[in-house]
Amino acid sequence: MDVYEAILKRRSIRKFKDKEIPTEVIDKLIDALIWAPSAGNLQKRKFYFVFNKDIKEKLAKASYNQNFIKSAPLVIVCCGDKNISKNYGERGERLYLICDVSASIENLMLLATSLGLGTCWIGAFDENEVRKILNLDENLIPIAIIPVGYPDEKPNPPKRVEKGEAVEIIE
Repeated sequence: MDVYEAILKRRSIRKFKDKEIPTEVIDKLIDALIWAPSAGNLQKRKFYFVFNKDIKEKLAKASYNQNFIKSAPLVIVCCGDKNISKNYGERGERLYLICDVSASIENLMLLATSLGLGTCWIGAFDENEVRKILNLDENLIPIAIIPVGYPDEKPNPPKRVEKGEAVEIIE
């Protein structure tokens, strides 16, 4: 599957098959995360690959009871590192940190789609609770939680805005 096809086929998946993800696929997902661009190539981000059932349950609860999270074979907690501010000041911590993690997540989601996996970008969670569950270093900020697995549903494509509404061409 080429990138354009993966972009068009990617969906938010909230129902997963009870099927393990092979190690070689996990390794590719890790590559997708770490090869994303980052501000100044500082790569100030960290990803927690959670397979532990109890921790997945706690993360689902911390995500305001989005219980489908615990059914995914893999849950990735994506964090940015506040130490980016040493290079980029307040803008680095407020913006670049989020952009860097987001670029990694998009790489992950498109690769996952191309490999027949489903994902869902979750931003609704209690940040402090996630910090406690994973015992995060103080400098790490959880940005998103991404359940990953083989889809057990096939959602229809969502409606998109017209190109002219989203893009303005300046010549």
